[in-house]
Amino acid sequence: MEQLHSLYQSIIALLPNSILIHGQLICVSLLLLVVIFLFSFSKLRMDVIAIFAITAIIITGILSPVEALSGFSDPNIVLIALLFIIGESLVRTGISYQMSEFILKAAGKNDIRIIALIMLSVALLGSVMSSTGVVAIFIPVVISIANRSGIHVKKLMMPLCIAALISGMMTLVATAPNLVVNSELERANLQQFGFFSITPIGLGVLIIGLIYCLISRNWLISPKQAQEAQSQPKRRKITDLIKDYKLTGRAHRAQILIGSPLVGRTINSLHLRSKEGVNVIGIERWRKFRKVLIPVNTAAEFRENDVLLFDFEHAEAEYRQFLTNNLLEPKILRGEYFSEQVKEVGMAEVAILPESSLYGKTLNEIDFRSKYFLTVIGIWRNHAPLESDNLFAEKLEISDTLLVCGDWGSIRKLQAKTTDFVVLDFPAEIDDVAPASSQAVPALINLAIMITLMVSGIVPNVVAALIACLLMGATRCIDMTSAYKSIHWPSLILIIGMMPFAIALNKTGGIALITDLLKNNLHDYGPYVALTFIFLLCSGVGLFITNTATAILIAPIAINVALDLGYSPYPFAMTVAIATSASFITPVSSPIKTMIVAPGGYSFSDFVKVGVPLTFLVLLADLLLVPIFFPF
Repeated sequence: MEQLHSLYQSIIALLPNSILIHGQLICVSLLLLVVIFLFSFSKLRMDVIAIFAITAIIITGILSPVEALSGFSDPNIVLIALLFIIGESLVRTGISYQMSEFILKAAGKNDIRIIALIMLSVALLGSVMSSTGVVAIFIPVVISIANRSGIHVKKLMMPLCIAALISGMMTLVATAPNLVVNSELERANLQQFGFFSITPIGLGVLIIGLIYCLISRNWLISPKQAQEAQSQPKRRKITDLIKDYKLTGRAHRAQILIGSPLVGRTINSLHLRSKEGVNVIGIERWRKFRKVLIPVNTAAEFRENDVLLFDFEHAEAEYRQFLTNNLLEPKILRGEYFSEQVKEVGMAEVAILPESSLYGKTLNEIDFRSKYFLTVIGIWRNHAPLESDNLFAEKLEISDTLLVCGDWGSIRKLQAKTTDFVVLDFPAEIDDVAPASSQAVPALINLAIMITLMVSGIVPNVVAALIACLLMGATRCIDMTSAYKSIHWPSLILIIGMMPFAIALNKTGGIALITDLLKNNLHDYGPYVALTFIFLLCSGVGLFITNTATAILIAPIAINVALDLGYSPYPFAMTVAIATSASFITPVSSPIKTMIVAPGGYSFSDFVKVGVPLTFLVLLADLLLVPIFFPF
């Protein structure tokens, strides 16, 4: 490569300067066309194509390695990586699940209502914080909704993306291009836009975008894909395990009253399982104004007002007698206990490894509950659940599968920290169980701090995100391993790979050439035609470079063209702000779009199919609304 680069530089040195400049512009244009072609028709991954673009633009000598690789040091790239970590923190603490649960409760499984709620929520939140951050937060929410509703994820991710882009039109601080346009007005000694100057146009575009997404919601998925989303094989749920092991009706919940003989006693000293047929699964106890689940072992001590969660093997009459003898008050269960308490108490099937020394021993002999903080509530033997009055007295056989119950953390540890057992499969509910659910409140506080810092502008956005990530780690909302795994590196490489084109187009005179053409050819066609050209110019340039870079390049062009033609610069500046946020056509010009490519399973052509009509609808909205609020 070094020899090829040297040969190229030798040839370049022999050319006149004017030919060199135009030749470089042609070279950049051709390279951009090649990248577009590869994005559109190649089966190569988009991040691989981006790396090819960086390599090619360095070999041609148009940009130095420092210029071409400058994206790796760009604060926006670091910000995007940090926002992936913030999003993962919200998943691990259960906040994303709660948001998806709220949307599903409000909308049911109706795709129209779900799309509408997602878009309105994203637009509202994105009006006061980074739209990239909003997408990072909502991606796991949308995936959870798709999994739980049976709606294909492709149908939901694109509306999320569109709403996030439109949220940039809601307020002045909603996206960086708005601030770039405002700065350009200040540089030209013109009055700047106010905080809500863009809001009326943004609301109009949001209504159009919402209606359009509802109409086009089935464009990207075939009937076969929709059917597969509905009928794809599901993992067994906890309710399925209850039925398979014939546990229906055995779950109970009761509170220990004052004066109960259980108070101050341990499970080990009471022998509840052997004497009463009671398997205590967990103990609900209030701590610091919230209810927590105490892991159960033989040394666990009962207290007044504790709520016991237990499995009772005998008939209803014996159950009532047990409550009376021990001064226990039954608590209502709406449905099966294990399903009701799924966020706190888990269940999984466990097999004994062939090399284990536990065969021939009973669960009592291996002290299963004390060692693993779990309770065995069923044994599968010879293709059927074992019916026994005392499972813990049964000797384990080589083909046994144990159904264990307890907190999810203990179930995970059983597989990670023992050589005797292997968890065969987690039930489907584990996807919605947060490993750090107790840290939900700190996570929300950390998120609020980040949003406040971003809105106030006290520190740069990337510093606000850094502070939030450090707080997430300090409050145990996320660990380092999960943080590194949460970053979607292909999305970052894709953005980094396309950033050099903005530098190259400016360096080779491409932007200046476009400015001159506009000034010389728009004199006789009126302000609406000039406004249309500015919008289309933003859309064209914004196909493959970021909306912030587009605003930096086009805002001065738009203001200068307006002043040269004798028009007010404000509708032209506002059009730049609107058009840069309306970059729907390709997935490579905005982190908002690149972030949803993988989780949504989209191709380059999917964005073209949905983006082209929507771009022209936003253009019409711009031509209708902008002159009303900002006359020529």
